[in-house]
Amino acid sequence: MDIKEIQNLIKFVAKSGASEVKLEMEDIKITIKTGSGKTETTIVQAAPLSNMAQAVTAPPAQTFTEPIASVKESESEDSKYITVKSPIIGTFYRKPSPDKLNFVEVGTDISIGDTVCVIEAMKLFNEIESEVSGKIVKVLVDDSSPVEFDQPLFLVDPS
Repeated sequence: MDIKEIQNLIKFVAKSGASEVKLEMEDIKITIKTGSGKTETTIVQAAPLSNMAQAVTAPPAQTFTEPIASVKESESEDSKYITVKSPIIGTFYRKPSPDKLNFVEVGTDISIGDTVCVIEAMKLFNEIESEVSGKIVKVLVDDSSPVEFDQPLFLVDPS
């Protein structure tokens, strides 16, 4: 059994809705478990096949989204605000160091170029400067949390 056949088997099981499938052949034993949005595959083989990994994990079979109604409500409330987003992937910090005060708090007036947070990426601490002027209305990320590129960090009232 080659890797393409195993991948096709994983896709088939994910689409079928089965929670667990075990397949045993002469020289290979495969168990595929699905559930809670993840597909897990374990492969045990007696004789080594050419360049095939011992365990293969497939991508999630299904993607769950947030309820649309709650997202639309928050968008309408926040539509008058400007969102400060993360320019990089890393770890979000509200302070320059653990013994210092936060860069900004809710209610803080900021100007263009003011440092609003620090994002650590690959052991480098990058100061994130505001590109808008206004008042911080909401902090959207917890301190020391991982952030993605373009993830909203703060809401700013420009008025």
